[in-house]
Amino acid sequence: MATVSLESLKKSYGKTEVIHGVDIDIEDGEFIVIVGPSGCGKSTLLRMVAGLEGVSEGEIRIDGERVNEKEPMDRDIAMVFQNYALYPHMSVEQNMAYGLKIAKMPKAEINARVAEAAELLQLEPYLKRRPRQLSGGQRQRVAMGRAIVRRPSVFLFDEPLSNLDAKLRVQMRLEIKKLQRELGVTALYVTHDQVEAMTLADRMIVMNDGAVDQIGAPLEVYANPQTEFVAGFIGSPPTNFIASETIGGQAGTKTGIRPEHVVIAPVGQGNATGLVLYAEPLGAETLIHLTIAGGEAFTVRQDGAVAIPAEGDQVGLSWSDDVEMRFDASGRRF
Repeated sequence: MATVSLESLKKSYGKTEVIHGVDIDIEDGEFIVIVGPSGCGKSTLLRMVAGLEGVSEGEIRIDGERVNEKEPMDRDIAMVFQNYALYPHMSVEQNMAYGLKIAKMPKAEINARVAEAAELLQLEPYLKRRPRQLSGGQRQRVAMGRAIVRRPSVFLFDEPLSNLDAKLRVQMRLEIKKLQRELGVTALYVTHDQVEAMTLADRMIVMNDGAVDQIGAPLEVYANPQTEFVAGFIGSPPTNFIASETIGGQAGTKTGIRPEHVVIAPVGQGNATGLVLYAEPLGAETLIHLTIAGGEAFTVRQDGAVAIPAEGDQVGLSWSDDVEMRFDASGRRF
């Protein structure tokens, strides 16, 4: 197992800087999730750690050793990709063994490692099948098995669940978390899905436009977002943002209130008045979409058993002062 340190890490293509200086020390056995919207630089950052992208400035250290100039095969890492990257003409067993065979490992050792990984991933019945004979979830297990047999110090995951349906993604999230815990391996996992980030991470790196907006444990980031971007990106449905002067606050700033912290009240009561546009009954909860003064969109999440106001109704919106998050004109929390 290994620690990973990223020190003032930057990446440029010509004069265009796409990674603007990333610093983080990752502990041995820690599960780090790099999360952010498409184009924020998260996959580029992961590929730099893997050695698939060069480093423009800064250092990458694995177990204290600088690896900037090392080839991917010499970094003691294994990567699982979004598209599985399996050899279609090889069986599951051959796919899992291929890297070890290229490394000229003794056949007995290869067989033992493949058998161990197949048992761990419940792939034993499928070892003789080709990838085309497997489901998406089984193919992803094979890709993970191929990484596991190498016994790397660091696992790198690049949006590995993006091609799976919603139900299978939930199942595979649990399996990946369980697997990482059992192996005790350090992991960096890239995703644009904030639910994946919240459920998998020991700590997460929230990236925005090539820079790190916040690093912390999922619940810490959720409860105390340090920027307007983080408050809007982490949490579903996203945070409501309203001009602070709308509710008697400082002009030129914004106030954020999470939908679950708002209660529907009789019109004329509470912190603001909203016009109900429509409701989304989801069973255990209901999302109520409104507009408030100035035409700003606003969402309330309430228990599914609570009565739903009718479309076109005016209602009061009530919340306590301690749940308000205030952001200055630059988007920083104050």
